[in-house]
Amino acid sequence: MGSRAQGFFVSTACFVIIVAGMQAATSLLVPFLLAAFLAIICMPPMTWLIRHRVSPIAAVLIITVALLLASILIGGFVGASISDFSDNLPLYQEKLKTLTSEWLLMLESHGIVVDTSHLMQNFDPSVAMSLAGKLLSGFGHAMANTFLILFTVILLLLEGAALPGKWKMMGDQAPSTDHFKRFVDSVNAYLTIKGWVSLVTGVLTTIWLSILGVDYALLWGLIAFLFHFVPNIGVLIAAVPPVLLALVQLGPGAALAAAAGYGVINAIMGNIVEPKFMGEGVGLSTLVVFLSLVFWGWILGPVGMLLSVPLTMIVKLALETDEKTRWLAILLGPDRSALEWKKVEKD
Repeated sequence: MGSRAQGFFVSTACFVIIVAGMQAATSLLVPFLLAAFLAIICMPPMTWLIRHRVSPIAAVLIITVALLLASILIGGFVGASISDFSDNLPLYQEKLKTLTSEWLLMLESHGIVVDTSHLMQNFDPSVAMSLAGKLLSGFGHAMANTFLILFTVILLLLEGAALPGKWKMMGDQAPSTDHFKRFVDSVNAYLTIKGWVSLVTGVLTTIWLSILGVDYALLWGLIAFLFHFVPNIGVLIAAVPPVLLALVQLGPGAALAAAAGYGVINAIMGNIVEPKFMGEGVGLSTLVVFLSLVFWGWILGPVGMLLSVPLTMIVKLALETDEKTRWLAILLGPDRSALEWKKVEKD
């Protein structure tokens, strides 16, 4: 067996072992990943506070209190909304089944015969009504370790504040921080822009559903905010429960209006506003973004879907640091990456 083939099999085996280990340690990994990304998001405001003569410990304390208050408010609201929605879920499911039966009878009256038993056996529309509850419960399990997440964020922020001093003490022996800075800047820029766009999307969704009179409009707005982070299919997943609820609660006209509102809001925010502020994008091809969604979602669940793009960005940046793996980074990137690397090599 050649050295290349042997290296390929060894690398593949290592990859499989790492993936299996990550799946086995999901309950431990998810809180720490959330803490790491929260710390990255919190670093700019913390740096701003320190520049304005606030001590690092006081800055960390201010950010921690803000995070804690936000967690309590959002957690309390989501918990109450899910509880109320779960209590009413059987009623909504029954109404949806009744509507489906009425539509089938209407089709039959117009000479369109549908095998009702076969249809209901293979497609139960009421199951879709429980989608939001299941998805939010997944995030609820991840946020159950709130204390661990906040404690880890505090330690990471304190360590981040002390890191420049440690680097100066190392002198000439200090390792290069170029790749680390690039990673932090890239992820921070992505999360900041995506966060603001998602927030506006959630607010507009809440306002539109409130105008239509759909129940739990604020909850659906929160779901729209969260799932705007999920590439490709996030918008569709977030739209299904409220559109079905509008159908059950207010009728077909309101359901069409809700669906149209989702389409317009996400077309503007996702296709016009976000690309304008995101610039050249996240440095990943469209196919890689979709595959990363499937891969990280499979390993880490709903949180993996949310963090699929920044996690893949980290992998790509890590691959770029080594000449032997740089070709993989080019494959993960869009078409322009190959041209960029040619320019770098010429320089």
